[in-house]
Amino acid sequence: MVTFRKQYVVSRPVYSDDSFDEDHKKIYRLHKTSLDHLKAYLTCDSKRAKNAVLSFLPIIGWMRIYRVREWLLGDVVSGISTGMVAIMQGLAFSLLASLPPSYGLFTAFFPMLTYFFLGTSRHISVGSFPVLSLMVGAVVTRLVPEVGQPANITGFDGLTQDQQRVLVASSVTFLMGIFQLAMGVLQVGFIVRYLSDTLVSGFTTAAAVHILVSQLKFVLGLTVPGINGPLALIYTLEKVFVQITSTNICDLVMSIVIMVVVFIVKELNDRYKARLPVPIPIEVIMTIIACGVSYGFNFETRYDVEVVGKMVSGYESPIAPNIEVFQESAVEAFPIAIVGFAVAFSVAKVYSIKHDYTIDGNQELIAFGVSNMFGASFKSFAASTALSRTAVQESSGGKTQIAGLISAMMAMIVTMALGFLLEPLPRSVLGALVIVNLKGMLMQFREIPYLLRKDILECVVWVGTCLGAILLGLDIGLAVGLGLELLTVVFRTQFPRCSVLVNISGTNLYKDRKDYLDIFEPNGVKIFRIPSPIFFANIEFFRDKLVEAVGFNPLRVLRKRNKALRKIKKLLRKQDGDISEKGMKDLFCMNVEDSDRPSDLNDPPIRVNWNAELPANISVPTVDLHSLILDFSAVSFLDISAMKGLRTALKEFVRVDVDVYIVSCDAYILEKLHSCLFFDEEILTSMFFPTLHDAVLHVLEKHQEDKGGTVIKDTKL
Repeated sequence: MVTFRKQYVVSRPVYSDDSFDEDHKKIYRLHKTSLDHLKAYLTCDSKRAKNAVLSFLPIIGWMRIYRVREWLLGDVVSGISTGMVAIMQGLAFSLLASLPPSYGLFTAFFPMLTYFFLGTSRHISVGSFPVLSLMVGAVVTRLVPEVGQPANITGFDGLTQDQQRVLVASSVTFLMGIFQLAMGVLQVGFIVRYLSDTLVSGFTTAAAVHILVSQLKFVLGLTVPGINGPLALIYTLEKVFVQITSTNICDLVMSIVIMVVVFIVKELNDRYKARLPVPIPIEVIMTIIACGVSYGFNFETRYDVEVVGKMVSGYESPIAPNIEVFQESAVEAFPIAIVGFAVAFSVAKVYSIKHDYTIDGNQELIAFGVSNMFGASFKSFAASTALSRTAVQESSGGKTQIAGLISAMMAMIVTMALGFLLEPLPRSVLGALVIVNLKGMLMQFREIPYLLRKDILECVVWVGTCLGAILLGLDIGLAVGLGLELLTVVFRTQFPRCSVLVNISGTNLYKDRKDYLDIFEPNGVKIFRIPSPIFFANIEFFRDKLVEAVGFNPLRVLRKRNKALRKIKKLLRKQDGDISEKGMKDLFCMNVEDSDRPSDLNDPPIRVNWNAELPANISVPTVDLHSLILDFSAVSFLDISAMKGLRTALKEFVRVDVDVYIVSCDAYILEKLHSCLFFDEEILTSMFFPTLHDAVLHVLEKHQEDKGGTVIKDTKL
């Protein structure tokens, strides 16, 4: 395919940074102080007050543009569809939180009420999320184990085991909400950026494995106590396999049938989603069938099947969180808050891009913080979103959070009036529904070969996070993943891929010498590029790579030259015949009288033409380089330690008669160099050039003039 390219021609002088500033006046701006920023933040006027209200109550923004005729029907249909899924998931995910199933309906109702007013996403379905439920359940079973005494908490006095667990779950959720609200008020929504897609994928995959194992006891009809801490998953599997011969066949058969049917219908939903106006609510259908069959054949007494049992009818009065639970669970509540927000924000961002509207990370933190605190007061547990439920809400026609409000109303109807119909529902059915919904998260294992081929460090983060979360627990696993992720950042910046650049013949472009054939590399000129910030951890790596690129160590050359100078001084004093008068004229660039000056690294006594022929018993390393150009176009910052190391490295090259130039240096870095007194009689501002091509042309012209010729004709530039 022939590509037609336009030509451009630029005629201008060769600029250094100094000469550019002479020709083009720079505006020196006054940077605001911290006090100025504080005053601006605290200043209030009518416009800012209006923006603050609109920001805190996003509902005002989208309600003003709400198209009743176009959107209302879609929101109603979507709300009903999402509500049925939310009810089933609420019941199922409450088992992950080690709570009675009816409390999952609270999570499908209360958090949505506040998010409706405060949230910026118009499409996510707020409610229970399996990973959060499992993390809350870990705290619940630690403080209120199934076997043995609960933790020594005064608030447990006079409460049943279920009531103690509800108190723990609601208190952990309330503390989670406090953390989210505090982060939102402090404007630290950016913290979610430290959770990369790779880390989240590995973490949620590990959570899916934990969820799968936790549901085996329901699917098999076994009694397995909750286990926490490192290797809890291994110990749980051990207890399951020890009791495997006690499996309840009715539970197992029913679970397998439901998983197969739900899986097949979900696959059909995905395949024919373009033709289906609404996905088939197979979970709801199977739940209704299972309830009817269980009630009709009396599974609870005839086959010893554990059922949902007594459902809470109506809503209970709000409760205060327990401070002692706060103290016991603060370490777990913070990662729960981070994971809940990260998942919700990631899902919200996908749909905001698809439907072309913006979401505010800090406002989302506030919305989820208030939602979880409000819900926890009414005994719900941790709320976020679930991708499958949100997909139903969006694909079935939902345009705004009115769909979410309707889904919450459906949960309220079941809680207030229809909850008794779910009492004969076998818990194994809920376990089967949980497991079959793990398909998406478990299929993330397929990312390992892709990451292994494309980016080994990302693969290490994924595998390390997943294994850490599986073996050590979700909270410690998340910390392991963050540690690995930060290590990869350190590794990438501490050991960047430095390169030697060359000119692409006939252009003003410079590329890696290893990548092209038609290149021009001037003799005596080396162009070195470091694609990373330079700071205390990589300055020595930078200097080592620079020495490797130029082919000699300037400090070693300097020491050899000073040693040779001392020998030359002795020869001069002896008037050695090996040094003829002509040889002395070729050898010295300064008067011989200067040879009596002291010799050290900083101030060589005489200047010698080291390219001339030296006496037979004197040898120094040859330096074929006359100009070194450092490309700083990718250097975003320079700290004090790196500045000192850079200054030393530049002086070493200058003292072995190598001209050093720095190109494309960021203006902020230049300001910092000036303020830190980087420049002196050896390190000059004239070393800095605005572009790489300017520096190369300057070098070629300078050294061509030394030879008495012209530059452009001989260099292809």
